[in-house]
Amino acid sequence: MSHGPRTGLAAVSSALLAMSRHLEVRDVLKTIVASARELLDAQYAALGVPDDHGGFAQFVVDGIGEEQWRAIGPLPRQHGILAAMLHRDRAERLADVRRDPRFEGWPAAHPEMSDFLGLPVRDGDEVIGALFLANKNGPRPEGGCGFTEEDEELLSILGQHAAIALTNARLYERSRELTIAEERSRLAHELHDAVSQKLFSLRLTAQAAAALVDRDPARAKEELHQVAVLAGEAADELRAAVVELRPAALDEDGLVATLRTQIQVLDRAHSARVTFEAHGVRALPASQEEALLRVSQEALHNALRHSGAVHVDVTLGRSGCGAVLRVTDDGSGFDPTAVRRAGRHLGLVSMRDRASGVGGSLTVESEPGKGTAIEMEVPGG
Repeated sequence: MSHGPRTGLAAVSSALLAMSRHLEVRDVLKTIVASARELLDAQYAALGVPDDHGGFAQFVVDGIGEEQWRAIGPLPRQHGILAAMLHRDRAERLADVRRDPRFEGWPAAHPEMSDFLGLPVRDGDEVIGALFLANKNGPRPEGGCGFTEEDEELLSILGQHAAIALTNARLYERSRELTIAEERSRLAHELHDAVSQKLFSLRLTAQAAAALVDRDPARAKEELHQVAVLAGEAADELRAAVVELRPAALDEDGLVATLRTQIQVLDRAHSARVTFEAHGVRALPASQEEALLRVSQEALHNALRHSGAVHVDVTLGRSGCGAVLRVTDDGSGFDPTAVRRAGRHLGLVSMRDRASGVGGSLTVESEPGKGTAIEMEVPGG
């Protein structure tokens, strides 16, 4: 490269380190593309991950603004040069992609591209992606490609490490999915074992009370009192089963990383923009981290499912030796007093119970048409 060997080596090292810092697939894809474009000094870069239906499951670009990307339209299909890269064993350089016989055109809003460097990203014998660069910056040889053999070698090195980073990210996300499935299975067993016997007793007692109402009202009253006791015990068992099921991710990664991961998933899954910021948070006792996580989940559920919010913001900050969680949205809002009078709680009772159970407090600020803010503060351990 024109920068010289030392600068080139430092650039490659920086690119590889950047890829290793991320575990989410989407973040890894973005880092690969940005690193490739910077490393090879190109105007545009893209990385496509193929699906099994002739399209791309994911397609990430760098060098094109969001407005132009939206104007380009749907994700490309596997055809032309894109398809060729998915079936090659090595990189390919073209002086002008538009003159290649495999070129099939592009949408009206697509930027003009000429010189081209493409590389299949392989995991063993499987092609898991295709990396593309276009329009090398700087002078180019007359009638030749701006990308050099050295560029091709650098991209090949980057591609090998990209395959490792992408495979690791996929395994990480798969492990998260399995953890969630295991938690759901465990919760189902917990609920069944803890509650089913209480519910069975409650049913028998209720039937006995119904049979005694006419001929022995006093006995029926005693049985109905027992129904109330059993119902309360069943509710306590259910609450204990849920509270005791501490998420594995929280144990392994801590509260900040767990919240960030879950909020990134929600941001991708919903039309609303969901953001997260954390400032100076220290590790807290397990019970407090569990309570903060559960309250944030309940507040996010309300905001995304019921409020019609466009933006939902979650912040977690240090407060003395403890922490303060704040979930705000710009949704429809509500009158908290009216909700209580109507017997609907939107999970507020559960959130307050969780906060008070770890020595914390919960405040709710909301009114119709002005969004909602839920704040939970817990002391240090």
